[in-house]
Amino acid sequence: MTYLLGVDTGGTYTDAVIIDEAQDKVLGSAKALTSRPDLAVGVGSAIDAAIAQAVVKPADIAMVSLSTTLATNALVEGQGGRIALIAIGFDDADLARAGLTEALRGDPVIRLAGGHNHAGGEVAPLDLATLHAALADLDGGITGFAVAASFATRNPAHEIAVRDVLRQTTGRPVSCSHELSQALGGPKRALTAVLNARLIGMLDRLITACEAHLTAVGITARLMVVRGDGALVSADLAREKPIETILSGPAASIAGASWLTGETDALVSDIGGTTTDVCLLRDGRPKIDPQGARVGPFRTMVEAVAMRTTGLGGDSEVHVVEGLDGGLRLGPRRLMPVSLAALHYPDLVRAVLDRALAQDIPAADGGQFVIPLWQDMPAGLDKREQVVAARLAEGPLRLGHAVQSRMESPALGRLVERGLAILAGVTPSDASHVLGMVDAWDAQAAEKALTLFARRRTGAGTRVAENGKVLAQQIIDQLTSQTVDCLLQAAFAEDDLDWSDPAALAKHPLSMAGLDRHSGVVQMQLSLGVPVIGLGASAAAYYGAVGDRLGTRMVLPEHGGVANAIGAVVGQVRMQATGTVTSAGEGSFAVHLTDGPKIFANRDQALGVLEAALRQEAEGLVRASGVEEIRFSVSRDISEITVENRAMFIEATLRVEASGRPRIATS
Repeated sequence: MTYLLGVDTGGTYTDAVIIDEAQDKVLGSAKALTSRPDLAVGVGSAIDAAIAQAVVKPADIAMVSLSTTLATNALVEGQGGRIALIAIGFDDADLARAGLTEALRGDPVIRLAGGHNHAGGEVAPLDLATLHAALADLDGGITGFAVAASFATRNPAHEIAVRDVLRQTTGRPVSCSHELSQALGGPKRALTAVLNARLIGMLDRLITACEAHLTAVGITARLMVVRGDGALVSADLAREKPIETILSGPAASIAGASWLTGETDALVSDIGGTTTDVCLLRDGRPKIDPQGARVGPFRTMVEAVAMRTTGLGGDSEVHVVEGLDGGLRLGPRRLMPVSLAALHYPDLVRAVLDRALAQDIPAADGGQFVIPLWQDMPAGLDKREQVVAARLAEGPLRLGHAVQSRMESPALGRLVERGLAILAGVTPSDASHVLGMVDAWDAQAAEKALTLFARRRTGAGTRVAENGKVLAQQIIDQLTSQTVDCLLQAAFAEDDLDWSDPAALAKHPLSMAGLDRHSGVVQMQLSLGVPVIGLGASAAAYYGAVGDRLGTRMVLPEHGGVANAIGAVVGQVRMQATGTVTSAGEGSFAVHLTDGPKIFANRDQALGVLEAALRQEAEGLVRASGVEEIRFSVSRDISEITVENRAMFIEATLRVEASGRPRIATS
């Protein structure tokens, strides 16, 4: 028998599923709360429960694959470790492009002289003396480094030299831009390296937790990780390039949706605790985004499924819209639901809510709580962060006790951004408990929290809602409305017509009239032309109303709540290697390799040398992931112009892809 174990770790739940590969059948599945800071608890609970339900021996599991939304969630919420960027040969204008300044969030930048030109020649000597001096001044809170040099894809020598110094001097992880993308565009490559460095610690903890539990229960199978384009990679490679796992969970969910439903053309909408991810399934395959994955405000150089990710989930923060009209808005930040917090910290949560409800005027903090997520007191905090962290050292606190002045609020915000703490407050998950749609956590605490929230005042001075139950329905209605907006935006963006602004069209009065089935002098109707596959633990509770609103068939498959975990084990390993040949003058062709450019006098010889190098690189990567039977595909994009009836070579980009299923041991 050949059994496969898929694991998916999301912001709220960790899922596990056991599949009998021979029968294409789910034998067992389970969910456990994602545990922070010790991810091993949730991972272990889900795996153990799935194995027990499937009634299989751990030793008989032949392959394990992991997908996760943790990296995606971290980018959407602006979380991750504190890093330093080493920028080589860039000026101030370069660092202001591609969203790089926003991504750095005030983290230090060390600028060095150096870098190369378009042909791979050195522009200026690398200034390592400045690097050593700057490293001596960095504080102890730096968790990793990003290194980006101008035209490093044409010659990575300066990035490699700096990487070696950083590893020898600091021992911290280092992300080089040329190792993440071979495309031109220095600022965008630097952005990708910054985000990668920020995520390394988070993904390493998850993989380590998973590997440790597999060993403890006697599973000896290889651990694979799902990449953002749906392909599988080895756990070691995922540790080095965690940025490639952004949209890993959504990519796995698409594969799982296709496997579960047999649908070939549909919009796949996966709602988690933090995000809603929407992708078009066409002819049974997801579309790949040629411009690189966009997550939250960032456009990276990571190849991934063409996914629209929105900060909207079951655990999204509920906001009161400013202004006289009032109303609600959800997200993008994820909170721990009050109903879940009450499950973990019943004495604190219930006591605080009861005291707050006994007062006529609600407290300014609205019954929110702050929960620390560290095991040891974090290093590198400024003075105000240290004050807030010291209060939280003994455990969770009411927000008004954790932050006791306006000056301390930004300090708490920074702790939350770095993943060192999380706020607990009212979310759609709490509203679902109040309305009886879900019964997983503390419904009584949820009702108290919503009753307290309903007493808040709008800009017009009226209460937000009459009572907690009325507010709960308003929250669910808002979730439906924002989900419909997500799906409409995706539909307009993926339609055959070139719609100018999908986001504006989704909110246009004519679109709203069409969804309302307006019937007057003008009759309006708007609906989707493809079904929607609703995935996620809460999809069955929320998505019926979404399908009705959009006038489309809503497919809610059995096991849809663990589609990510299913998709994690039905994919293939697929690795690409990309390189360029450029003109170095008439009759001279430069092949840009990892050890620098090589010059050839013959075009075809240069292309052959590059293809052989790329084939060797791609083959080595897939063999390291356990693939024995390898399939290769090669694409060439050659740019030439005709001058006086002669072909003049400009540039060529070659891409070699190696793919195959990882070796699976059968019992």
